[in-house]
Amino acid sequence: MQNRQAERIKRRKKIRRRRIVAFIVLPILTLILAVGGYAAYLYYTASDVLKDSYDGSTVSERAVNPADDNVSVLFMGVDDSDVRNSGKGSRTDALLLATFNDDDKTVKLLSIPRDSYVYIPDKGTYSKITHAHAYGGVEYTINTVENLLQVPVDYYVKMNFNAFVDVVDALGGITVDVPYTFSEQNSKDKAGAITIEEGTQTLDGEEALAFARTRKKDSDIERGKRQQQLIQAIVEKASSASSITKYANVIQGIGKNMKTNMTFAEMKGFTNYVMASDLSIESLNLKGSDSYINNVYYYQLDEANLASTIEELQVHMDVNKTADSSTDTSTTDEYAGSSEIE
Repeated sequence: MQNRQAERIKRRKKIRRRRIVAFIVLPILTLILAVGGYAAYLYYTASDVLKDSYDGSTVSERAVNPADDNVSVLFMGVDDSDVRNSGKGSRTDALLLATFNDDDKTVKLLSIPRDSYVYIPDKGTYSKITHAHAYGGVEYTINTVENLLQVPVDYYVKMNFNAFVDVVDALGGITVDVPYTFSEQNSKDKAGAITIEEGTQTLDGEEALAFARTRKKDSDIERGKRQQQLIQAIVEKASSASSITKYANVIQGIGKNMKTNMTFAEMKGFTNYVMASDLSIESLNLKGSDSYINNVYYYQLDEANLASTIEELQVHMDVNKTADSSTDTSTTDEYAGSSEIE
């Protein structure tokens, strides 16, 4: 009798354990299957949308694969919008070079101030680096950055104002620490349309764009730091579990407002960085000082800091100097300003 009771109790416990296992495992399996199905949907969505963003006219001179090699990506934020010239003479409002080291899965993100006084090789003149795009688009900008930093630019990603706004809105906003209260124009160039208070704030797309653009109370260097801060905030929000269901909207927002020389297969090569548990993103900035040449404002780069930054990037990418002996790396010229863009 006691043996039968013990057997019944044992069976009940086993059934209860099975129910507990089912209660825990089945939702997990359902979630995995759901995410798997959504991942497949995202794959085909991204493949379809991003093929329209591909521009094969500017191809890397190096045969590299992001999945196996150290590479670099130049991010260009251009001052295009619905109310501007749609690429005709547009300048880079944000310019960031990211270098990726495949061995230790680290990223260095360098902000290049838009008013940096540099040599533009294709134009044969000194000017603000933001003007390289106005002179000759992506090609002039890449050549100018390579000449300045002495590392190869393997890929570029060019996005306009609309892409930035759409991505942040698709993610449901991003959280940043705002250093001071300010007012700024919106993407339609309406002055004072956006006001953001000091402190930790969740910003929508228009507010994030204003945060990225403003420099009324500080400098171009600080603006560069804010742009780095925004990129990291977007990455953190995009990698959170709550954002998974928003990826399709993010892809749509990026795709229609972006140009890149990366194929979809090459984009997938960066998955190893996203999946790395100890991914490190280090922000770098170029030191310098305010300068006026021929009554035109420039940001004069500090030669010693520039040299150390060049070396740091070369070591990170494990490359030697890319330029030949005729390359001009100086950031001073007495005839600067003769071909300035007003």
